[in-house]
Amino acid sequence: MSNINLPEDRILILDFGSQYTQLIARKVRESHVYCEIHPFNMPLGEIKKFCPKGIIFSGGPASVYQEGAPLVDPGVYELGVPILGICYGMQMMGYQLGGEVSEAEEREYGPAYIEVDEPGALLEGIESEKSSEGIRVWMSHGDRILKLPPGFRVLAHSQNSPFAAMADLDRNYFGVQFHPEVAHTPCGRIVLDNFLFRICKCEPSWTMQSFAEMVIKGIRDQVGDDRVICALSGGVDSSVVAVLLHRAIGRQLYCIFVNNGLLRKGEAEEVRRVFADHFDINLVYVDASEEFLSRLKGVTDPEQKRKIIGNLFIEIFEREARKITGVKYLAQGTLYPDVIESVSFKGPSATIKTHHNVGGLPDRMSLQLIEPLRELFKDEVRSLGRQLGLPERIIMRHPFPGPGLAIRIIGEVTAEKLSILREADAIVMEEMEASGWYDKVWQAFAVLLPVRSVGVMGDERTYEQVIALRVVESVDAMTADWARLPYDLLARLSNRIINEVKGVNRVVFDISSKPPSTIEWE
Repeated sequence: MSNINLPEDRILILDFGSQYTQLIARKVRESHVYCEIHPFNMPLGEIKKFCPKGIIFSGGPASVYQEGAPLVDPGVYELGVPILGICYGMQMMGYQLGGEVSEAEEREYGPAYIEVDEPGALLEGIESEKSSEGIRVWMSHGDRILKLPPGFRVLAHSQNSPFAAMADLDRNYFGVQFHPEVAHTPCGRIVLDNFLFRICKCEPSWTMQSFAEMVIKGIRDQVGDDRVICALSGGVDSSVVAVLLHRAIGRQLYCIFVNNGLLRKGEAEEVRRVFADHFDINLVYVDASEEFLSRLKGVTDPEQKRKIIGNLFIEIFEREARKITGVKYLAQGTLYPDVIESVSFKGPSATIKTHHNVGGLPDRMSLQLIEPLRELFKDEVRSLGRQLGLPERIIMRHPFPGPGLAIRIIGEVTAEKLSILREADAIVMEEMEASGWYDKVWQAFAVLLPVRSVGVMGDERTYEQVIALRVVESVDAMTADWARLPYDLLARLSNRIINEVKGVNRVVFDISSKPPSTIEWE
């Protein structure tokens, strides 16, 4: 937890290693209830200090009866707080409170149908989702509860799970064998809301307006009269950080925007217009295009390109930062998934990923970090951006890699290649937006390939560059599928790029998914 005052009504999610744990948190937040994810072995004293209105045990890949299985501190059951166990979380609760758990005769992975035996407070209202087969839910388990612990009763069953949901109504302990947090459980929202509002008696007090007010006050208290620097990239995270800080401390904030010459068409101008002109933020603009191009000359290895760009960025940012006197803080856009990663079920990771390539700058310049978004998921950052009046174009901007167009040019980066790719990419953006497809996909961009192909333009033979189009759908970039764009849109993209971008005579469409391919080509 950070030093801001968070809502009194909050839920604690204990993580047992489920791939869906962050989904639980996002669903709870979407219902305007604040929650945090912590590892299953969070000390009891810390849990008490957190003062949760309710606790959720996530699922997980382990079996409770195996040696070394993750188990919660039994003292959690003495706190008098409502508990909801999901999948492994339900099995563990049953096991620890005196029930029996064993391997299921038939594993359940995928859709299943449950029948409600007793609606009670948890399952009230889910009958509205019932079909002739039952109530559809998503199961993902190989174990099941064989015998309920003392004081528990069955709330629902499925063909393979006699106890698909259970409850000890006296102590407000509930368990579901299915996953209410995933989209494949249509009644999941009802189940989670019943737990939050009917059982835990939470108030829906978590909004981006209240969060912005809390953070702005917290920043003012922390910073006082000192100055803050922030690396601005034009992406949604750094943009929201900049506007939030500016709202809090005004001209005490200095944003440094390094134009590395690897940006998309019109991007540098847009950042200057939005932040310096519209928001009246102190913007230090550095055009370092020539420096970056010069360092990249002759370099073809993608990792080497990334390293050169990252190191030079730090060098330039530090050089500019030292010119500003009285700076005590560095602001950066760490998000909640990065924080979770650093204290995950698997144990602390080596580092929280460094944002905007600022590397070891805080230590070298003796700066303190300000991370105003560290409580938020990406969708909440976008919502906060709207609250702060950021243009929709910046809020919904597709992810753009730190090394920019350099890793979308396969091989050596030159001024000529950048010009070709920039023009092609601008056409991709225009057509995706005009067709309404831009907001339907995760990312859309052009890649300049290191090959030439023969073509005919007019009556003349050409031997020119090839552009690959990469358009993917994704939720979190961990996995991605290529977008099934309409043929007429693909035809427009191809025709415009070949006719309007000098030096290109062929366009291809990348139909690879991740895995096995990555989203970016380098």
